[in-house]
Amino acid sequence: MKKFLMGVTALATALVLTACSGNAGGSAPGGGAVAQGDPSGGPTTTSAPSSAPSTSSATPTPSSSTPKPTSSKPKPTSSKPKPTPKPAPKPAANAADVPCKAALASPGVSACVDLSALKTWLLQDGKVIYGPVKQLPGKKGYPTPTGVFHVSAKVKNYHSKQFDAPMPNSVFFLPGIAFHTGSLSVYSHGCIHLSAAASQKYFTTLQKGDVVQVVA
Repeated sequence: MKKFLMGVTALATALVLTACSGNAGGSAPGGGAVAQGDPSGGPTTTSAPSSAPSTSSATPTPSSSTPKPTSSKPKPTSSKPKPTPKPAPKPAANAADVPCKAALASPGVSACVDLSALKTWLLQDGKVIYGPVKQLPGKKGYPTPTGVFHVSAKVKNYHSKQFDAPMPNSVFFLPGIAFHTGSLSVYSHGCIHLSAAASQKYFTTLQKGDVVQVVA
């Protein structure tokens, strides 16, 4: 009986040793899979990956950089016209520059002609009222006489028969010698050439009997 028990015990021990010595991860007897163990002998537990995609539950906040609407109303403009700047006043002509003593001393309107300076003035009671303006006198062979004279006649549209030339705004102070519109680049035959504007001024200002002085 004792031998029988010992034999049963030995058989049980052999069965236990055979079960514990199998390769980890190998096939169990009968074709079953054996679970792998960790180095400490305990079973390794693996977690199954989650198949559900993670979604953010945060609600997006509206952007604060949205431009503010601008007003389309045009700015009111002033309807007042800008004031026109006034031209600077010209300095008054100095009577001291006028070389005609007789014309300066004459009462009323008078005229002065400076042949060498190619200038002429209109005066009233010894004061300059117009000029100096440029003039061209007689050329060589036809000099303009010097001296003190008086206006003898005025002809608006005179025409010289001697030289067959127009003489607008003629103011005569000697026979055949007058202030009139003429070239300011070509000397005359004794008359005083003036620009159109100047000759108009002399024609309307000087009257018969007014003094005209011509100096060299």
